[in-house]
Amino acid sequence: MAVLTQELLLHAERCMRHEDVSKKIMLTGLKRTLDEWLCNSFVELIEEMELWKWDDATRDFWSRLAKALQQSNISVTWTEQLDSRLASMHTTGKRSWAAATRSSRECKVRIERIGGSCLDTDSEVWGLDQSTWELMRAGEAAMRKSIPALRQAG
Repeated sequence: MAVLTQELLLHAERCMRHEDVSKKIMLTGLKRTLDEWLCNSFVELIEEMELWKWDDATRDFWSRLAKALQQSNISVTWTEQLDSRLASMHTTGKRSWAAATRSSRECKVRIERIGGSCLDTDSEVWGLDQSTWELMRAGEAAMRKSIPALRQAG
């Protein structure tokens, strides 16, 4: 994983080095990735990757880089500079949807990591009956579906 992370970082550094079309493409890709993950910054995207598996983060370059940095527990100094550059492109000043919902999603992920799932029908084990599990999954799906429209509306 360390070698992959290093190569991804080198690629990002090469593309972002000069004020040219490759840097614009990379920044546009990062903005699109942040929108998809409902994050406001690259630092936040790295934090978000704690909740996702590697296979979920292979959609694009920035998702892979964020997941690799998160898994390797590596911090890079240019992320704050990158985030300030992004802030000049789109200033939100608002808390991201990813940050606003992270604690409830962390809880769900923790339960699933220690063996809980919506297939568990014994409510005494987790204190969650089948309908609660279904509501949790349906709520997450509804959030993912509706948030882009809500963000666009302001």
